Amino acid sequence: MEATAKLNGKEKPSGSADLKNESQTNSFTHTTQVTFPIGVKLAIIIGFIVLVSLGSVTVLNSHFIGEDVQITAENSNLSINTRASSTVEDKLSTVRSNVFQLLDLLNVAGGGRNAAIARQAEAFFFERNQDIASIFILSADSISRRNSTDVRIMNNRFFISNEIDTGAMDSFLNSQENAVRRSAGGETIALNASPYFEMPVMSLLFPYRENGREQTCIITFSIETISDILGTDSVNTTFIINDSDELLCHPETERILRGESLKNDPLVIEMRRNNQNNNDSRQIPYKVQDENGKKSRYYGAYEKLSFGDIVILTTVPFDTILEGVRTTRKNNIYLTCIVFFLSIMFVLIFSRLGISRHLRKLTEAADEIKNGNFDTDIITNLNTNRRDEIGVLNQSTKDEREFLNLFAKFTNRGVAKAIARKEIDFDPHLKDVTIFFSDIRGFTAISDGFKNRFANDSPREIIAFLNDYMSRMVNCITLSHGNVDKFEGDAIMAVWGLLRDDSLDFEKLPDSDSAKKEQQELHEKHKKEDALNAITGTIAMRYALMKYNKDAELFTKAHENEPLAQYKPHIKIGCGLNSGRATCGIMGSEDKMEYTAIGDAVNFASRTESSNKPCGTDILITEDTYNLLKNDYIRCKENGFSIAEENKPFEIVVEMIPVEFEVKGKGAQHFYGVVNMPGFDIEAFFRQGDPDFTADKDCIKAVGAEGPKSLNEVRTMLGIPIPEFEKVNLNEEENKIQVKK
Repeated sequence: MEATAKLNGKEKPSGSADLKNESQTNSFTHTTQVTFPIGVKLAIIIGFIVLVSLGSVTVLNSHFIGEDVQITAENSNLSINTRASSTVEDKLSTVRSNVFQLLDLLNVAGGGRNAAIARQAEAFFFERNQDIASIFILSADSISRRNSTDVRIMNNRFFISNEIDTGAMDSFLNSQENAVRRSAGGETIALNASPYFEMPVMSLLFPYRENGREQTCIITFSIETISDILGTDSVNTTFIINDSDELLCHPETERILRGESLKNDPLVIEMRRNNQNNNDSRQIPYKVQDENGKKSRYYGAYEKLSFGDIVILTTVPFDTILEGVRTTRKNNIYLTCIVFFLSIMFVLIFSRLGISRHLRKLTEAADEIKNGNFDTDIITNLNTNRRDEIGVLNQSTKDEREFLNLFAKFTNRGVAKAIARKEIDFDPHLKDVTIFFSDIRGFTAISDGFKNRFANDSPREIIAFLNDYMSRMVNCITLSHGNVDKFEGDAIMAVWGLLRDDSLDFEKLPDSDSAKKEQQELHEKHKKEDALNAITGTIAMRYALMKYNKDAELFTKAHENEPLAQYKPHIKIGCGLNSGRATCGIMGSEDKMEYTAIGDAVNFASRTESSNKPCGTDILITEDTYNLLKNDYIRCKENGFSIAEENKPFEIVVEMIPVEFEVKGKGAQHFYGVVNMPGFDIEAFFRQGDPDFTADKDCIKAVGAEGPKSLNEVRTMLGIPIPEFEKVNLNEEENKIQVKK
């Protein structure tokens, strides 16, 4: 706060005087003959500074950003490779585990494959593993002649649905006699069967020992799911090779179908040379020469799986990842030339202009800031293109305006303006206010949903979702003349009456003093206005929330077909309101302060918000707020269930929650669930901030004439279960709201 005051004080008296003196000096100087104009000097100096600074920035920026981009790309490439390796290994291990479980079941069933239980087991297995084409158990000599111990299980549905001749399996096995013998001898081998099946297919050969016989279990399956795991990327390419350097899986399917070998691939050569017996992942820079003899730099990462000598490799081209750096460097050079030319022209032109007119504008701008008018056109129109002191002052004034606007966002626009106008009393005061708290139901689960879907990108997605939600809620608070006090995660605290200059000194006057009654009546009127405004803003939030949920559903649907589909969750909130006396003032330290309200009334409001869940409501008010408004705005016993004609547009429908709880110093209390404001005009309310606002036809049932008539209708509309109130205890554990299990 002290810094802001100093800035306000500095701009007007000190800066203005200095510049006026300088203006007078310059005017006197211009009465003599000028041999070397100051404009030319400034042009030369600024031109030199521009060239040196922007040139240096361009060179250093290109160098350091290039290094950072390269390191980031390398780390990302390694991370992609590691994740892909782990996922592929899990997938292959799952295939092996599932097949071996089937074989164990068939062995236990007995009676040969034709037994009913064996057929049923096979049918169930292929129903759940539709990508597996066949399971063979062969001995080393089973390819040339069939043995009675052989097991040949075919997924006929796989061959029919993919229009593949079952003879493709025999053709494939006939070409792999050596691999079958090796596997029967104890090796785990992965083979590319795609050329024979004319689709991406892999065979895994596992040693299989049964009754002392050396056999191999050959599992042939589609690798479409593995291709989906590896994915496609415009920069990184991930592929799989076996121990013979044959390509098993690659984003370019035709390379797999033609049975391509990567023995001569530079990355594979380097990998085999550097890490033949090491299963740890490694990173290798290498070069590839094209048909024209041009060499391109690549960066490769690889990791061997724990079986079959299968290797997952991921590559990224340096030229692609550095393309943005080169483009930026070129654009910066162009920008440097443009800025250099414009700066020379600006200095030569504006150095010949007087400064008094600009000083007057600066003075007017300082006055506007002092009056709290941060967005005045006077500041917007200040000329910041000058290359002299006035240009610096103009820019400083705009920067101060931006700072004040930013300060207003972090604090509160009303508080910021009150501070600028010196209307706020920094000494703490007791004030009768209405306090509001809201909270998103199940926010932890929502956050976990974002983390599960977006991983490292989840913070950006969560903040975007919260900003969308909170901007709508804050708009309702602002339009109903409330002040946002703070955000705590997904929770919002707001206060109505915080900035009202409404002294409580009249309470010290004797009862016989006529001024006391007059001030007391005015004070009561203000309290009612604050409570009514708070409920009005909160009931508007119900509409705003329904509109948000509708927009979120449309947003999610619009992005559902994207690879990593963005979404916004459907949410429910709870709102609590309490009216009472709170301590209001500047709190914090010399480094961080905020204008806020504290006290039992604030704590009670927070407790009220947390009571929505056990009470099955979305908006709860305390008995104190209810008592403030009941005579004028709520049909009840005290007003004969009727309200005055002038108050009908502001009528509030509430229902008492049938559970008592104890409040220290007040005894037994009830909460009241807000049902509706039948006279609430949605369009009139929101057009205060947006003259073109039109109410959504699907959401107008939230409030107003078409709104709910009872709390049960509110629950039905918002999907809130009706609570079992006989199980609700609002006094457990130090008055914290809990529900009996």
